[in-house]
Amino acid sequence: MLIGELSKVSGLSRDTIRFYEKNGLIAVGKKERRFNNYKEYSDDTLKRLLSIKQLKGFGFTLNEIADLLDMLDVNEATCKNVSHKIDEKVLLINQKINELKAVRKQLLDGKKNCQSETGSLKTPDETCPVFVV
Repeated sequence: MLIGELSKVSGLSRDTIRFYEKNGLIAVGKKERRFNNYKEYSDDTLKRLLSIKQLKGFGFTLNEIADLLDMLDVNEATCKNVSHKIDEKVLLINQKINELKAVRKQLLDGKKNCQSETGSLKTPDETCPVFVV
């Protein structure tokens, strides 16, 4: 399939696909080019792009994804070899969740400072205290 169809099927933009190719996450050989030099992407490339998309959705960086794809390529992506990477990512996600909860609390507390007990704004025309440093 050509890049337009690959983009449509994968849900990734053409620029993203080209970026992944430029950075070695996917490869298109000379044999996979048409006579007019258009690239013909295989079903394997689509599967690889969908794997990249899924891994990005899990929060892995492109460098981490490259490492995981390399492991897949040489059949070393066993549960034993990958579990520590998953544990590290889950730890980072938990830290981010805690940070986001703290930010949410700060915002809601700041908003409470603006409201009277009835919920109306105490001083609607003054600068919101959330943004005063």
